[in-house]
Amino acid sequence: MGIEFTKDYISQHATEATFSRALHFPEGTLRRSVFWDENHAASKPQYSQGSADLSTRALLILTLGPWKAMEVAANCSLRVKRPLLDPRFESYKLSLEPLPSYQLELDAAVAEVKLRDDQYTLEHMHAFGMYNYLHCDPWYQDSVYYIDNLGRIMNLTVMLDTALGKPREVFRLPTDLTACDNRLCASIHFTSSTWVTLSDGTGRLYLIGTGERGNSVSEKWEIVFNEELGNPFIIIHSISLLKAEEHSIATLLLRIEKEELSMKGSGFYVSLEWVTISKKYEDNKKYEVAKRNTLRGKSVPHYAAIEPDGNGLMIISYKPFTFVQAGQGLEESKDENMSEEIKEPLYYWQQTEDDLTVTIQLPEDCTKEDIQVQFLPDSVNIVLKGQRFLEGNLFSSIDHESSTWIIKENNSLEISLIKKSEGMTWPELVVGDKQGEFIRDSAQCAAIAERLMHLTSDELNPNPDKDKPPCNAQELEECDIFFEENFSLCRFDGNTLKTTHVVNLGSNQYLFSVIVDPKEMPCFCLRHDVDALLWQPRSSKQDDMWEHIATFNALGYVQASKRDKKFFACAPNYSYAALCECLRRVFIYRQPTPMSTVLYNRKEGRQVGQVAKQQVASLETNDPILGFQATNERLFVLTTKNLFLIKVKDQQPREDLCQCIIYDVKI
Repeated sequence: MGIEFTKDYISQHATEATFSRALHFPEGTLRRSVFWDENHAASKPQYSQGSADLSTRALLILTLGPWKAMEVAANCSLRVKRPLLDPRFESYKLSLEPLPSYQLELDAAVAEVKLRDDQYTLEHMHAFGMYNYLHCDPWYQDSVYYIDNLGRIMNLTVMLDTALGKPREVFRLPTDLTACDNRLCASIHFTSSTWVTLSDGTGRLYLIGTGERGNSVSEKWEIVFNEELGNPFIIIHSISLLKAEEHSIATLLLRIEKEELSMKGSGFYVSLEWVTISKKYEDNKKYEVAKRNTLRGKSVPHYAAIEPDGNGLMIISYKPFTFVQAGQGLEESKDENMSEEIKEPLYYWQQTEDDLTVTIQLPEDCTKEDIQVQFLPDSVNIVLKGQRFLEGNLFSSIDHESSTWIIKENNSLEISLIKKSEGMTWPELVVGDKQGEFIRDSAQCAAIAERLMHLTSDELNPNPDKDKPPCNAQELEECDIFFEENFSLCRFDGNTLKTTHVVNLGSNQYLFSVIVDPKEMPCFCLRHDVDALLWQPRSSKQDDMWEHIATFNALGYVQASKRDKKFFACAPNYSYAALCECLRRVFIYRQPTPMSTVLYNRKEGRQVGQVAKQQVASLETNDPILGFQATNERLFVLTTKNLFLIKVKDQQPREDLCQCIIYDVKI
């Protein structure tokens, strides 16, 4: 279902502010998102089920059935930077240039923890079965760590490929990991250039001061905090907060726990615990747990990170997370949140092409003398019994001299506002006010449904020969189908523990995350159509909190064909993206680079100025891949007994081979 949008229609009926908001509807109503793109105005419309707003695209969500549009304060969108897109990108070219590869044999096997019989859900597999056992230090390039089955944290820092030494021990866990049967994999996170958080997988959290890790002279790992925090967990993120009188470490711990009394599904739920450990300098005390807050949900988050200032938390997940009080169950939390959300609107409003009608139910003892209504060209002010009832800027201008109000027989106040611009549809009455409810009459709904009828059908494609059909699902490939249509990006406030921002990601499939700047939050990569777009969260920018910083052309489509992929990553400088399968093979996709020689497209006979290359590396082992990390110059691949280094920094192309080693790879 949709409307045929043109540039003129949009300019007449809405403003840019309209498109930055999404409308929420009760479950069970049929909905479809309709996009208009000024860059492709001549092409057929694009249709999607609930996608994020993309810069110049306008998003309107329309329904059949009950029309009840409630704007949620937290709704916002991702804005794509058009200059970062390449509409002329053709394909990756398979390159046979050899990749220098080095293999190091480990002194002891990696401390891999396999899933137990009671860890049988898909969430256990996502969180622990696909765990990345290789950790990259974002503060020092080409420095990776892993934990072996002797409880040692081993480090390999590469300065020169031709002078590789064996990984060195930097720390040893004080407890025997093998003594605990109910343990998870040990996890580590590099909080800052001098601090590390560590979990041994048994439920104990370590805070370690490392000194300057890039300097072997000053580097010395010492435990400054060590405490049991309940059931086993893994660390997924941590930050260091330094104030004048206090130093704090905030960390996110992930658990999968079972609610014994739950009769729904498997009974397992995902717990994210936000723990803050602090020390005040003036007291000269030890580090202590200062705060613990818990979020619960039904799916493992794809992405979860604390903001650099510690004031918020961002989560990308398929199912929503909510903060819960100690001892409170997940179902209780949901009921409490629903009771907060379901409130009686303070007013109802309707509109036609010429005017708007606002209806307010008055208190029983309210008289005409208790009512004050002030109309201004761009605002309205309503006072009932000396109390401000509704005040603010209107969405658009009104004829304030012609606007009126009366008291109806049913003890309600009816206000008539005459639109200055006739025909414009208002998405809201008072800008930013969410206390009212918009009501559309049945005649308007019928008119809209009739205009949308040509876009709906009981058949999959009733007229495939029609010129430019709106959508032909028969042409979709398996890799174009997404199952997580409802997953979203949420931002939680650290003080109120409430959701402040929500982005409905729709079918923008999550791919991976990468730390570009260790002082900022990790970036996340999403599939947008066929491309893969990299987003950098900017918590300091409330109006534009997520910045599009890079694009990997056609990578969203290419990666979907890799059925056996296990890990996905990219270089911090966006020069390439890479993924590995469960065994042996690593695929590298380089960004387009200028050619040093003349290269022609054989089919079209035109000169090619830039070429994007695909390279494939095959590891000389049959052991499963347990870890995978990418830096600007190298790829690190960890197996049970070996650590592989693949040098990926661009080599100077051999001009005599450029034309004979490049082949087309269809995407």
